[in-house]
Amino acid sequence: MTRTLITGGCGFIGRHVAEELLDAGHEVVLYDAMIEQVHAGAQADLPQGAQVVRGDMRDADALRDALKSADAVVHLAAEVGVGQSMYEIARYVGANDLGTAVLLEAIADHPVRKLVVASSMSVYGEGYYTSPDGSLHETVRRRPADLRAGKWEPATSDGTPLSPKATTEAKRVDLASIYALTKYQQEQAVLIFGEAYNIPAMALRLFNVFGAGQALSNPYTGVLANFASRIANGQRPTIFEDGQQKRDFVHVRDVARAFRLALERDEANGHVINVGSGSAYPITQVAELLAEAMGAPHLQPEILGKFRAGDIRNCFADITKARDLLGFEPQHRLEDSLGPFVEWVSRQPSVDNGSQMRRQLEERGLVT
Repeated sequence: MTRTLITGGCGFIGRHVAEELLDAGHEVVLYDAMIEQVHAGAQADLPQGAQVVRGDMRDADALRDALKSADAVVHLAAEVGVGQSMYEIARYVGANDLGTAVLLEAIADHPVRKLVVASSMSVYGEGYYTSPDGSLHETVRRRPADLRAGKWEPATSDGTPLSPKATTEAKRVDLASIYALTKYQQEQAVLIFGEAYNIPAMALRLFNVFGAGQALSNPYTGVLANFASRIANGQRPTIFEDGQQKRDFVHVRDVARAFRLALERDEANGHVINVGSGSAYPITQVAELLAEAMGAPHLQPEILGKFRAGDIRNCFADITKARDLLGFEPQHRLEDSLGPFVEWVSRQPSVDNGSQMRRQLEERGLVT
């Protein structure tokens, strides 16, 4: 029987990964700092049968104790939030980068059979684009002057419009936020360490994860949870830019299965792999679908027409590599999964902190 340590295991994704592994016969240890911003009210949802260890990722002694009997590690622990990372820089770098370094030193003393880290689609910056002649563009940046003028879609230097295209793992990394920087450091540190110590390691680049269990009162969590919190409190969902930016939404159960497959299969060792749905959704469409599912179609999204520092326009996954190396296939489409999500939301307390988040960003000049 495999004993797996899940860092950040009491969080949204961690709890689902734990359930997936427990169902597959693993013993599971959940290591988590239980930060209030993320974990308020989450204790009751922890999976039965998992051992829980409370500790910070930078606590070397606590990590070593939790790791002693582990055969594998799923490293999920991270501060999450593009906007917040742009002003709480030390917090994000400390928890994500230093925390990963402490974990790797602990594993060097107590080697495991496999190490899988959660990375993020944010490392890509903008996704792939094509121009009308079919040429591929992999490092696209929007100009501040265009954003201030409300020109949201990327274009070539001569103004030729570009069309978004599904992004593969071969795309050059282009870091647009402190959060993205820390996630790239996490994945690369794990891969470098794994090769040096002959420990099979891989990184799963997660796209926009949704599902039951997200922290509805944390404005820096997933966009679907933010929308749900606003709607549950009788408020319109708020959307930056014009709402036509596209994202890939992948269900947390699909993500949990991807982590199990990563532990079970060796074909993906040493690789970075996209974990998404393979579909692209305009953000406005997502807000409208959710409002309808929650019985509040009158709460149409409020389009802010403003740009948030660190945001990108379009990024959605090509999941060919996940299919080939992990045998991964998404089973829960966004359109078919809103009913169960809404049912779960209806049973949860939620405080809408979206306005507070916007104010914090605006006070620092991070919204224009």
